[in-house]
Amino acid sequence: MRRPGVTRMVAAVVAGLLIFASFPPRTLWFLAPVGIAVLTLAVRGTRKARGGFGIGFVAGLAFFLPLLPWTGIYVGPAPWLALSAVCAVYVGLFGVLARLVGRLPGWPLWVAAMWSLTEWGRSSFPFGGFPWGRLAFGQADGWYLPYAMVGGAPLMSFAVALTGTGLAALAVSLHRRWGVSPEVAAVTSDSPRWGALRLTSWNRIVAAAMLVAIVPITGVILRTALPGPEDGNRPITVAAIQGSVPRLGLDFNAQRRAVLDNHVARTEELARDIAAGRARQPDVVIWPENSSDIDPLRNDDAAQEISQASVDVKAPILVGAVLVNSDGTNTNAVMVWNGFAGPGERHDKKIIQPFGEYLPYRDFFRHFSQYADRAGYFVPGTGDGVVHARPDSGGPAVPIGVATCYEVVFDRAFQEAVRAGAQILTVPSNNATFGRSEMTYQQLAMSRVRAVEHGRAVVVSVTTGVSAMITADGAIQQQTPQFVPAALVATLPLRTDTTLATRLGPAPEVVLCILAAAGAGAAVIRRMKTSAR
Repeated sequence: MRRPGVTRMVAAVVAGLLIFASFPPRTLWFLAPVGIAVLTLAVRGTRKARGGFGIGFVAGLAFFLPLLPWTGIYVGPAPWLALSAVCAVYVGLFGVLARLVGRLPGWPLWVAAMWSLTEWGRSSFPFGGFPWGRLAFGQADGWYLPYAMVGGAPLMSFAVALTGTGLAALAVSLHRRWGVSPEVAAVTSDSPRWGALRLTSWNRIVAAAMLVAIVPITGVILRTALPGPEDGNRPITVAAIQGSVPRLGLDFNAQRRAVLDNHVARTEELARDIAAGRARQPDVVIWPENSSDIDPLRNDDAAQEISQASVDVKAPILVGAVLVNSDGTNTNAVMVWNGFAGPGERHDKKIIQPFGEYLPYRDFFRHFSQYADRAGYFVPGTGDGVVHARPDSGGPAVPIGVATCYEVVFDRAFQEAVRAGAQILTVPSNNATFGRSEMTYQQLAMSRVRAVEHGRAVVVSVTTGVSAMITADGAIQQQTPQFVPAALVATLPLRTDTTLATRLGPAPEVVLCILAAAGAGAAVIRRMKTSAR
């Protein structure tokens, strides 16, 4: 007995798992369009909208549940399950919309646009959105990466989705040509319509095959336009310090000043290597987010340690610190520390993490988890994300764009920084609260996408790893292992040229969302006309 509903649900699970498998630390990027193809075929032809939603929702769970377990490592499964379910709702909405436009002429384009629309929705709502898991962020090793310099992460995701819907169209066309479909079954081989139908089938097959081939091949061609690792206006030498922490988990910084001491110690070790000729002299040193676990603006002993480290390494240090405000709230800051002159410019994290750095509706959510009150009282900062560090050796100050940890997942963070003049980018991060999970590799892939998107080298400095030096073509020049103190030193180019993606900003995503809305409107009008006949 045939059970099409069961078959579709199995296909939904397979689709979600294929998309998950395309994400780091795996390099199976090519599975993402296959997953989109399977999901598209599963929702096509469902009889009701709720069927499309259900299939999409199941696929979303199969994708996000294995992608996001790090969100519940130290706080229990409730946040992980709730976040995965909310994200899966958007894939369910994709199922509804894909079903709606799946019969339009040129439907692969419309269905791919629906994926872009639902990715935008998930990246925006609720609580500022959660863009983690966008198709683009699984493509750092793939053929689609160069699309980032044209239209950023939104265009990358659309290109992956369009390849997937093209694959689905190819499968449908092949089935119509050689399978038993009502269209073929109604026409015999001696009918005058047979030749026209056969020609139409071949045209569909060729068109779908061309779509499947052209989109990734265009990405390969675009790769030739990426800047070389050393292309730029002038080189600087940058050091990234990974000091590690005394323990993983929510209490990673419970031991007073231990995290700071670790980063000072590794910086002093680098200073000795420089003096001995074993390492190059850096123009700037970058520490991770939360590398000072006490406020150096309020604690003279912490300030003295940082100042001495800066003097010994003969370079300004970008220090990630938790600052205590006069009203009892906190600011997650990255400040330029200039030897005994102390703090200079700083970037206060603007996009703060809900349910981590702050808890919306605290009185309500504390009823659901004993860890609710462990969420911080951080407040967002302002500014353009750029700080200037002047090398001790002299020369002009270096404009550095900063996206602190969670900020890198949002398009606007580095867009604003590069437009404000950033010539090199950095992602200081603290992943000690996420244990030995895939989170750090997922975030590293995002940094590689941002490097290509804006044509800038990116320095990733993480408390427990993986820290990395990334060139403007998205390649990893150096990286550290996890959970060991380390220092990376690399010469990277400063760049003032801007990519098309930087200049366009959010425009590609806006266009894709308008395209999706137009497709949905056309599908609704078409159905109304059909019903009126």
